[in-house]
Amino acid sequence: MEEQENPKKAISISQLLWFFGIATTIKLLLIPSYHSTDLEVHRHWLAITHSLPLSQWYSDETSQWTLDYPPFFAYFERILSSFAHLVDPQIAHLHHGLNYKANSAIYFQRISVIVSDLLLLYGVYRSTQNLPYFKRYLIWVLVIWSPGLIIVDHLHFQYNGFLFGWLLLSLSFLAQGRDVIGGFLFAVLLCFKHLFAVAAPVYFVYLLRRYCWGGLLRGFARLSVMGVVVVAVFAAAYGPFVYYGQMQQVISRMFPFGRGLCHAYWAPNFWVFYIMLDKGIAFLLRKFGFGIPTPSASFTGGLVGDASPFAILPKVTPLTTFIMVLLALSPCLFKTWRDPKPRLIARSVAYAYTCGFLFGWHVHEKASLHFVIPLAIVAVESLEDAKHYYLLSIVSCYSLFPLLYEAQEFPIKVLLLLLHSILLWFCFSAQFTKNVPTKAALQADKKATQFAEKGGFGLGWVAKTYLFGILVVEIWNQVLHPHLLGDKFPFLPLMLISIYCALGIMYSWIWQLKRIIIHS
Repeated sequence: MEEQENPKKAISISQLLWFFGIATTIKLLLIPSYHSTDLEVHRHWLAITHSLPLSQWYSDETSQWTLDYPPFFAYFERILSSFAHLVDPQIAHLHHGLNYKANSAIYFQRISVIVSDLLLLYGVYRSTQNLPYFKRYLIWVLVIWSPGLIIVDHLHFQYNGFLFGWLLLSLSFLAQGRDVIGGFLFAVLLCFKHLFAVAAPVYFVYLLRRYCWGGLLRGFARLSVMGVVVVAVFAAAYGPFVYYGQMQQVISRMFPFGRGLCHAYWAPNFWVFYIMLDKGIAFLLRKFGFGIPTPSASFTGGLVGDASPFAILPKVTPLTTFIMVLLALSPCLFKTWRDPKPRLIARSVAYAYTCGFLFGWHVHEKASLHFVIPLAIVAVESLEDAKHYYLLSIVSCYSLFPLLYEAQEFPIKVLLLLLHSILLWFCFSAQFTKNVPTKAALQADKKATQFAEKGGFGLGWVAKTYLFGILVVEIWNQVLHPHLLGDKFPFLPLMLISIYCALGIMYSWIWQLKRIIIHS
């Protein structure tokens, strides 16, 4: 048996590397393209970790781009800085490297992101190694060729790929019933990027109920084991900063609540509707002669400040958003407690990140990848999941378009989205048309099978109309707005994208919640 399995494993790895090779080729071609200020942010972090002792990493203010990620990411930057110094010493120089834009710096940082994606490759491999070949290939397409990841990491510039690799590794171990390793990997992930902590309540409830529950002695012993593992990870990350008395500084950097409710570009979430309601009411009251003062800060101006500039509605605080996220999460937590099944954990974690995206504080539009990537594992389970993922992945990708605002990148982002949409359509059509005759499909999803019998994968008229609306919004933003309004209302294109995509993501949130509650 082992001799038969090993050749299959080797073939699977070689095929996965083929997928990765195509993605890498595209990423290499995109190296000279637009990059955001995040490239300088991460270059400066290389300089901080290379030039300063650890005790000063979170207190340095040489640049406005101060280090605000958890310690494991800082250690990661320190490792990269050693190689950066060999390539070009100025990259890792604290003062001479400020705003350094030489090709050596750009190429080094771009390639470091591509190399770090190897962990994403391994995470995808472990998550799919026991799946039928077509489902396996389909997930590879969804994750490795994700247009959202290409836009955020390899155009805009960030290191998200390897972090999603950690997440997928954790979920794959949990799906196999190896709870301690799954919990360990998630703890490590939190020490790389704290924004993944939105799923911590799901992990806590799941591991407590599934791994620790069951008898006083057994439960206490297992709880102690899990506690020791998690504490050890956080001690390794934060211990040196506790020793140097820097923990308060580290926490203040990681959680800068003064940045305000919304990011410069409104993420397509619940607060978009709240903001628009406030502005609409204020506008009407002014028309009727009420003296409603105009807030000094402006959401539509894209400013980030120490305020939530509402004219009428109550000010939203970080505590308010925290409570709303927990309330939105609570049905999933109750379901997880009642039925902690390994095969549902990816779905629950994705839902948690959707809640954080919709109701969280100072959410970045890039955070939609937090639920789109784990939902790729779920998308192959049924036709209904595939239809939901198809819609959501397009909405998520389109919501990232404002990140690439220069004209020369417009064809790239449009082509990425179109190729993704067409490829997914053909892949899902092949997958679910093929599965029509199977009894398992009938038992697992009667509605999906009935739909498949009528011709396989497809979308209803509401979904088609909504997706067509994306085209209408983009035509307005690129063609009609400049010709009809000129320089007036410069915030309107961003606002339209944000509101329209928020409708799609709100629908996804409701759909996921319904799916979790009824899933058995």
